[in-house]
Amino acid sequence: MFHEPRIPPNTGNAIRTAAATGCELHLVEPLGFDLSEPKLKRAGLDYHDLASVTVHPDLDTAFAAVPGARVFAFTAHAATFHTDIDYRDGDALLFGPEPTGLVPEVLAHPRITDLVRIPMLAGRRSLNLSNAAAVAAYEVWRQRGFTGAVRGS
Repeated sequence: MFHEPRIPPNTGNAIRTAAATGCELHLVEPLGFDLSEPKLKRAGLDYHDLASVTVHPDLDTAFAAVPGARVFAFTAHAATFHTDIDYRDGDALLFGPEPTGLVPEVLAHPRITDLVRIPMLAGRRSLNLSNAAAVAAYEVWRQRGFTGAVRGS
């Protein structure tokens, strides 16, 4: 779930990740771009038809689309690593806009289950949004046994 994303190629890359992993990508408006922008389409290449992408007018509507889901908000201000969570089917991962991340009001939302972070070396501000989402999505998928993945022959 991307809250108010700003940079088209990041969302395009996330569309590719969603297609490759079977995740659903929820985008919360306002978006900093039009979904038909060439930069977004180029980053997503031909994966748009293979990904589940839903745009929501606000965060509460997005949360309503994942009823009962645990919601993990990614922030550099958390103590818990994303790998410390025992993920379950249906969990939702929430990422903030570039370059600010999630604002305190969103981090305090009652639907947030826990705040988590991706480990980094000291003095680094953050990962690129699409990279962070990919790291997190693949950790969840790994824990779920890479369900549906194709193995080489």
